[in-house]
Amino acid sequence: MEILKCISILIFSLSLLIALSNGSNADERKPYIVYMGELPEDTTLLLDDHHSLLSEAIGDETIARESKIHSYGRSFNAFAARLLPDEAERLSQKEGIVSVFPNTVRRLRTTRSWDFIGMTETVQRNQQAESDTIVAVLDTGIWMESQSFNDTGFGPPPAKWKGKCDQGVNFTGCNNKVIGAQFFNLDKKAATNEISPADFEGHGTHTASTAAGIPVPGANLDGFANGTARGGVPSARIAAYKVCWSSGCSDINLLGAFDAAISDGVDIVSVSVGGPARSFFKDS
Repeated sequence: MEILKCISILIFSLSLLIALSNGSNADERKPYIVYMGELPEDTTLLLDDHHSLLSEAIGDETIARESKIHSYGRSFNAFAARLLPDEAERLSQKEGIVSVFPNTVRRLRTTRSWDFIGMTETVQRNQQAESDTIVAVLDTGIWMESQSFNDTGFGPPPAKWKGKCDQGVNFTGCNNKVIGAQFFNLDKKAATNEISPADFEGHGTHTASTAAGIPVPGANLDGFANGTARGGVPSARIAAYKVCWSSGCSDINLLGAFDAAISDGVDIVSVSVGGPARSFFKDS
């Protein structure tokens, strides 16, 4: 009898814990992206508009101000905020809102890119056109000491370039090959010792050199496969946007980099990240 009583108490306790857990999850604010499409002609009141929409959905101006994470307004109209599910639903019903979706933390991906897009090993090149091409790489940053990014023979950046070169830990600065380097920690998840455009993981350096690294003779893997390594457009310029940290690649950071890259004047955007499998509708 005592055993049955103990089991009953245990089951009741577990049920109570589960109920409390579900309740707390329902009341927990989570990051969402609120996408509103193209920018209005007059962007002077963009931040006020975002705050007004958020205040209406939440019902409290102070909480709305504390909940907003970031406003995107250089290339498209959107903002990120911590919302409850019902607040996200209310926002999605408002006029002028294209979509509201939860922030997803994505992971690094790399595949046989050139084979996949059907590129040939040799192609007729126009070096002047290449030199005016700016490739944005959204990844783990860039390691400037790599031979792939030597700027010998490169002139100044194209006149259309409007980007910048951030400073940070173990980062030596940009050159005429890597003309821009920025980092995006909008979700505040990066560790202090990571705050830099420098690539401490290696993936961003790999993808940037694959896209536009200059020819490097004598490249090999522990003495095997010796040859010349070069990118697809070796005379192109590179702009590195660090969006992936040890915590992953957050949508909030990715969109911040897209917003900046388009405004900065890049021609091509390379993003070697992916997320969990989703429905075809959500992927479209």
